[in-house]
Amino acid sequence: MDLSNLQPAVGSNKKGKRIGRGAGSGKGGTSTRGHKGAKSRSGYKTKVGFEGGQMPLQRRVPKYGFKNMNRVEYKAINLSDLQGYAEANKAETITVADMVAAGLVGKKKLVKVLGNGTLTVKLTVEANAFSKKAEEAITAAGGSIQKI
Repeated sequence: MDLSNLQPAVGSNKKGKRIGRGAGSGKGGTSTRGHKGAKSRSGYKTKVGFEGGQMPLQRRVPKYGFKNMNRVEYKAINLSDLQGYAEANKAETITVADMVAAGLVGKKKLVKVLGNGTLTVKLTVEANAFSKKAEEAITAAGGSIQKI
């Protein structure tokens, strides 16, 4: 076996339709485009989403709500996650870089600490935002917070 006797698999290569090559070919005359009308002419294009005059899908589907383009989205981290991280790594301070390294948040995400769970370890937590309940829980455990 070498490059000189390679062949495609049987049935994998098919000859294409030869359109517009005379009446005897069976694909001559109108060249499979039918008679008259815009679709039979050269240069014909339809608009994307055009449904022949029927109300297009993007206009039929109801739209509602409001998307605030200035919304700031945070990745939520619960106190229970911080507790687990602190116990596993015997950490006293937790920064956003630590959370990224642990896989808790993405690299470019803003972090908000929420008060779900309990915190028994004294921690210094660094994040972009804190809920009131999380702030109270961290300070009650003897820790401190740092807003970035």
